[in-house]
Amino acid sequence: MAAPGWRHITRWRRGCWGTAVSETLWPVTAVGSFLHICYFCMRVFLFLVLRRRPCSRLPSVAALQPLCCRSTHSDAKLEDPFTLAQKDLTTLYDDIKKELFISRTELKSLCDYYFDGRGKAIRPIIVVLMARALNIHNLLPGQKAIAMITEMIHTASLVHDDVIDGSDARRGKRSLNEVWGEKKAILAGDFILSAASMALARIGDITVVKVLSQVIEDLVRGEFMQLGSKENENERFKHYLEKTFKKTASLIANSCKAVCTRFSSKGDVDRAWQYVLKVRV
Repeated sequence: MAAPGWRHITRWRRGCWGTAVSETLWPVTAVGSFLHICYFCMRVFLFLVLRRRPCSRLPSVAALQPLCCRSTHSDAKLEDPFTLAQKDLTTLYDDIKKELFISRTELKSLCDYYFDGRGKAIRPIIVVLMARALNIHNLLPGQKAIAMITEMIHTASLVHDDVIDGSDARRGKRSLNEVWGEKKAILAGDFILSAASMALARIGDITVVKVLSQVIEDLVRGEFMQLGSKENENERFKHYLEKTFKKTASLIANSCKAVCTRFSSKGDVDRAWQYVLKVRV
């Protein structure tokens, strides 16, 4: 017979890692859908950790349980978070193209190249779900603008990354630098960033501007960190986590922080920041 502690762990594992999604906690709301995305990301992260790290270094089950889920007897069916967020993002790419409007045909073609709807738009989806968690009934214009700016900053960083890495493909087609060359690709990435900065200024909130401006600095610092390496194993892991934060987590976390800043209490802003950081790996 299994020990009581083992039975407890078994029940928790079945509740959290089983295939029946309907057995998990979250309700059919924007909050639930947002948590569902983060729950999925955490599962992937833990799977990678379990494969690569010694058992002695893993966090205890008791420590992980509050972060995962708890069982519920509700038969409510979870709504697809992508479908839920898409209601607020139907015009995302059209809005971005309006921001990138320019009379010079070639530059416009470069800037519009990645905004054809082929991207997953994970970042604006998370931002929109966070905004819905704050005010479930109506998405405010400033919150929608932050979601749009988030996607623009992310795409500009991809354009520059492809130039640095010499990538020849992106989002199922030839990369922008492969089609037009590195010089024009760099200019296109710069133009997208400048358009995002203009849209950010129009929001008219200096705190939001400060928060999202930090993202651009972090992206550059993270790229420089990726070019370097550390000899010591512990330093390498710390270096990796910091680099990953600056290149990936900073944009998501600061965007969610920005979307909370104008429309919620400081406690909610801090909790949003801490929660979204868990998505970084």
